[in-house]
Amino acid sequence: MEEIGRVAVERLFAAHEEFLSAATEAYDEVLEQVARRIRESGSVGKLDIGALVFWKRLNASTKWVRRLMDTSDEEVRRITRDVVVAANDLTGTVSDAAAEARRLLSPLPGFARGDAVASAVIYAAAPDRMAVYDRRAQRGLERLGLILTTKPGRYGRYMELVETVRTAVTEQSGISWTARHVDLAFFQLGR
Repeated sequence: MEEIGRVAVERLFAAHEEFLSAATEAYDEVLEQVARRIRESGSVGKLDIGALVFWKRLNASTKWVRRLMDTSDEEVRRITRDVVVAANDLTGTVSDAAAEARRLLSPLPGFARGDAVASAVIYAAAPDRMAVYDRRAQRGLERLGLILTTKPGRYGRYMELVETVRTAVTEQSGISWTARHVDLAFFQLGR
């Protein structure tokens, strides 16, 4: 695994602080509400996915959204119950849990490829351990010299990098970051 040096950790702290100074307290309200709903129900519904698409500021007039809307909420929840369980599975590593949750999510329309919305769903299913991935996070990784390819299994590998960075931050600063702290720093670095 890649080594995260002091300069990279300093850049992450600066990016995280920059993000926090620009974001409002309301920035993650929708995400937090969806996470609460998932925690209470144990599954993710179409309403939750729609809210996360809104939160990610994505175009909802796409073919995959239409196919998802043509899928019953009961079927969506049947699939996502296993996703919620996998994302919260503490028996293996975070990256293993992330990879399994991502694999289980892939049968849903719109989730076979791409990790942006999928990562938001998985994060909302396990906000204490997962992180959000998108093209800005990818650019942030690249600006730190961290490599994350697009080959299958990217979200699990992303979470492995997130955990490596979390560990480096803790070891070098004594401050314990969550995976969300890391993804926000990546996001800011990638702007």
